[in-house]
Amino acid sequence: MNNKIRNPILRGFNPDPSIIRVDGDYYIATSTFEWFPGVQIHHSRDLVHWELITRPLNRVSQLDLRGIGASQGVWAPCLTYHDGIYYLVYTVVNSFYVPMYDTPNYLVTATDIRGEWSEPIYLNSYGFDPSLFHDDDGRKYIVSMVTDHRVTKRYKGQLVIQEYSVQEQRMIGEAVTIYASAETFLEGPHIYKRNGYYYLFAADTGTGEGHGQSMLRSKSLFGPYEAYGGNSLLTARDHPDLLLQKSGHGDLVETGNGDWYMVHLCGRALENRMENGNRKYTLGRETAIQKVEWTEDGWLRLANGTVLPDAEVEAPHLPPHPFPSRPARDDFDSEQLDIHFQSLRIPLDSTFYSLAERKGHLRLYGREGLGSKYRQSLIARRWQELKFTASTCLEFDPVSFKQMAGLICLYDTHNYYYLHVTFHEDLGRCISILSAVNNGYAEPAGYVSLPDNAERIWLRAEVDHDKLQFFYSTEGEEAFVGIGPVLDASTLSDEACKEGWFTGALVGLCCQDLTGFRKHADFDYFEYNENPTEL
Repeated sequence: MNNKIRNPILRGFNPDPSIIRVDGDYYIATSTFEWFPGVQIHHSRDLVHWELITRPLNRVSQLDLRGIGASQGVWAPCLTYHDGIYYLVYTVVNSFYVPMYDTPNYLVTATDIRGEWSEPIYLNSYGFDPSLFHDDDGRKYIVSMVTDHRVTKRYKGQLVIQEYSVQEQRMIGEAVTIYASAETFLEGPHIYKRNGYYYLFAADTGTGEGHGQSMLRSKSLFGPYEAYGGNSLLTARDHPDLLLQKSGHGDLVETGNGDWYMVHLCGRALENRMENGNRKYTLGRETAIQKVEWTEDGWLRLANGTVLPDAEVEAPHLPPHPFPSRPARDDFDSEQLDIHFQSLRIPLDSTFYSLAERKGHLRLYGREGLGSKYRQSLIARRWQELKFTASTCLEFDPVSFKQMAGLICLYDTHNYYYLHVTFHEDLGRCISILSAVNNGYAEPAGYVSLPDNAERIWLRAEVDHDKLQFFYSTEGEEAFVGIGPVLDASTLSDEACKEGWFTGALVGLCCQDLTGFRKHADFDYFEYNENPTEL
């Protein structure tokens, strides 16, 4: 039997978890923001081992993120299950870095969580983080927070609830305010019903290091709701030494044997700080789990007797269910890209890439630049540990400095480190590093000429907490040499990025052709090796 769960359970850029149990299966949905396809769903049978199985929003008709800014897009999905149907409610944030947000909320459904999901049904646009509640009488309700663009806001935090009609596929009746406060901001709300009480579970105090989780309850769905005297019932805000910082934004699940667990977002901090004192989080916000218990007077608390998140948690008494380990190296022998890869804003069709054009290779056709919010030929996967290596081998024959292909570590369109093959008028084919820190460009290695007979170029990135070192080779994987200085990987973090701050760092492959003629690069493999540093 499994004795302990190791946190985080979903490591690297998996925030805003929503969890359900269907018979003996557990599923967690997390936010994906500007990355496509939308919403990650992981599966487990023991709450210890988790496997990424699907992303439901995989068609442009469901999700069109062209032009969406960094850290906008899909926020805080809520996954529920009722009478054989899976329901997924989510926000698509279209504008955020302005006082007046645009936050349309949608619903999709499926009878098979791995299958095709429906076209989206528009719900409302009160604010982000909508949640679907299925009441005992079969009626369904959407609860969400309310954004306020006014200079003089009436409330610091407000939550509303409104009925949803399955038959009419629309909201009906009037929205009712169930929470309004001039002191406390709540978001990410969920409603549960237990022993005659409606429980309102919501994140408090933003999503930074002051983050926490609050609980309120009422005998009536429409309130009034009273707050738990111990709020926040989960927080790390006064304990900067804990591994799981930023803890909050939780959701609850009951196991088949009556145990209760809460999943919540968290972050693992680097030690270096911003000028304002904030620590940096290159892995973004991750998902952890805590065991919880109900008190005799009907409230919820952590099973450890404190409000502090544990890095190791007692596992439920369920049969162990590990999943087959995935190979570190992807040789691109499959007909489909590995599920851990995502693209930016849109699905990549045959005009962007091919796995069939050259057997055992990924062919990327050069498209728009790294600042584009429309059509980038780029695939990437999450950093899941603070220490890892990533490498690839490519063949690329550029004839213009506007053509580039290589290995990239990135956070968003303004922040990345790009080791790439390109062309220089004086040097011919060469290798270089392009550094972007909040859209400030630098070339920390200059341009290094490549031998004329070097058809294959090997590239490698080594990340160790806040340090990034690039390597390259023209003679094989055993002959890597360093290129450029040790770079500051902490710039690829929530706190360091000015345009967006809700995702996390990724590493991947990309190709640009700013001439517009789609020069292609062939990648032989992509390899990602982790070196866990905690627990």
